[in-house]
Amino acid sequence: MQRIISQKSYRRDSLSKPEVYVSRVIPETGLNILEEKCDVTVNEEDKQLSKSELIDNLKGKDGALVMLSDEIDRELIEACPDLKAVSNLAVGYNNIDVQAAKEAGIIATNVPGVLTEATAELTWALLMAVARRVVEADKFLRAGKFKSWGPKLLMGNDIYGKKLGIIGFGDIGQAVARKAAGFNMEIFYNKRNRLSIPAEKRLGVEYKKLPQLLAESDYITVNAPLNSDTYHLIGTEELQIMKETAYIINTGRGPIIDEKALVKALRENVIAGAGLDVFENEPDVEPGLLELDNVVLTPHIGSASKEARYELAEKAASDLVAALTGGEVENPVT
Repeated sequence: MQRIISQKSYRRDSLSKPEVYVSRVIPETGLNILEEKCDVTVNEEDKQLSKSELIDNLKGKDGALVMLSDEIDRELIEACPDLKAVSNLAVGYNNIDVQAAKEAGIIATNVPGVLTEATAELTWALLMAVARRVVEADKFLRAGKFKSWGPKLLMGNDIYGKKLGIIGFGDIGQAVARKAAGFNMEIFYNKRNRLSIPAEKRLGVEYKKLPQLLAESDYITVNAPLNSDTYHLIGTEELQIMKETAYIINTGRGPIIDEKALVKALRENVIAGAGLDVFENEPDVEPGLLELDNVVLTPHIGSASKEARYELAEKAASDLVAALTGGEVENPVT
């Protein structure tokens, strides 16, 4: 995405600063950037706002720094005619109606690249945790059940030398693949547009159609964006294709996996286990998942390293300031 220059400053007059609303508390380095150039109001309750609450808070504001969970749709945009710029504190921006924003002359931005390694690391953390039953073992020990070592105690599955299938092979998917090198894994990938043969050789990966990838992989990671093609990409039929000994990990977007189908597959041992950092109806989680030991669940913390979150806040804040003051916008999506 090419950088753009905001063509005008949106200051109401030469003395006033743009008014900005921040929908959740963000790291202070990001707030400092905003407060230097803008009048800033922050949702200090640090809870997700309903659409009506978000609209009420954005009325009269020039700019907004919002979360992926905040829906910036046509209704909101039309209800907030003063809004000139929206900065999304995320890589994805499927929560923003880009066409409606364009029509309203709103500059919308995202923050690509920052979360790549942190999210890939959590993908591996979930994979290893569920394969080696780390969470189960922790609970077992804390409950006072560990009396002695035993040859069949909490046996999991090896990772070294196994087959890894990656669904979605953008920056994060490729980072997951790089980290597999130390485990001597055979790596498959699936994406809408296949890479060139030289690129596949350089990355040490092999393209597979989705059914093949599902059938052959021991571990499957979902690192794809959410769109009309990937919604419920993994459902009952796809889970049935997988090996009984296979695991699926999702750090992409929750609705890519049909959670009801996943619960059924886990209960019936259609697959061995799952690790999920994202959910179909966040913050709600399919109740059946909470009852199962063969799934590890984390509350959307893929980017939750201190380094990644601080950089995320700083870049999102910088682009919002640039959009409102005539500066250079690094990551526009409109």
